[in-house]
Amino acid sequence: MVADAEGRYGLGMMMLPPVDEMYEALLARDRTYDGLFVVAVKTTSIFCRPTCPARKPKQANVEFFSTARDALHAGYRACKRCQPMDDAGAPPRWVQSLFDAIEQDPQSRRTDADLRTMDIDPARARRFFKQRYGMTFQAYQRARRMGQALSELRTGAPVTQTSLRNGYESESGFREAFTRLFGDTPMQSSALHCMQARWIDTPLGAMLAIANSNGVCLLEFVDRRMIERQIAILRRRFKCTIVPGPNAHLESIKAEMDSYFAGSLQLFQTPLVLDGTPFQQNVWERLLQIPHGETLSYSQLADDIGRAGAQRAVGRANGDNRLGIVVPCHRVVRSDGTLCGYGGGMWRKKWLLEHETSHAAAVS
Repeated sequence: MVADAEGRYGLGMMMLPPVDEMYEALLARDRTYDGLFVVAVKTTSIFCRPTCPARKPKQANVEFFSTARDALHAGYRACKRCQPMDDAGAPPRWVQSLFDAIEQDPQSRRTDADLRTMDIDPARARRFFKQRYGMTFQAYQRARRMGQALSELRTGAPVTQTSLRNGYESESGFREAFTRLFGDTPMQSSALHCMQARWIDTPLGAMLAIANSNGVCLLEFVDRRMIERQIAILRRRFKCTIVPGPNAHLESIKAEMDSYFAGSLQLFQTPLVLDGTPFQQNVWERLLQIPHGETLSYSQLADDIGRAGAQRAVGRANGDNRLGIVVPCHRVVRSDGTLCGYGGGMWRKKWLLEHETSHAAAVS
């Protein structure tokens, strides 16, 4: 595949990051790039994920492809170590089987012995969940059980029965775990709010979605530098914890994101929670009005909300937007039409605008 004048690779609309950026990600084994590209080594005729633990080759000896299929067509074979032929952007089948098992019976505890009966190496599961989700498989199970327990307690279920049903041997152990996670005791659970989170894979990399009962509160690329700060803001403002678990709004936004990237959706319908200052909310509401396939300048945006000359403040409000793509801050450009200022990376902003322009005539 041939790089363009900016050192960027592309195939159709699948634009890749600059070559130097991809090579740095390869050297760092940066998991946030897993699914964005595969790297092929000319001297071995093997292609790998960017996170492959194998020894890293010289930059002159590698080339990058957007998909494993492209690498195969170029004559490379898949690495047996990192298995880049796993469905791009989707968890491996053995991981999906764990998720399915948890959702079928969230209260159960699956031990290492249970994993072995499923032909899953416990050490592999620990490593994968820690690298991909920031917690071990056992921690994921605990968070899921505790989220289930909170739901039961808020409907009036007794603490003792809830603790036993969710895998705790004693009520005191359950109370201790509950307080450690939610910051309050089970008896005060009716006043607590819990937000659910899920991982969403996209052609531009993984995104984290967080929602409460009112709608989606956060949708961000996981490699964005501000994501930890945004999560902390959500916890503080909504006085809640965030746990993995089912949420109708998360399922809705996942389906809509899939349709958006497929080019068949232009207007998102999933309820959103736009929590910010009055000025920020005015900016975000105006962003929602920018038509698919069109752009607006910072000065125009400031004028439209009655704050002429406040381009910098508008830019800061754009940066504080917690709902990437859905609240389309990527559609704001300079007055001369050039691109600037996108927390998800300029290459993503360019891709999104090209994607929307090419599908502007499609039926939503």
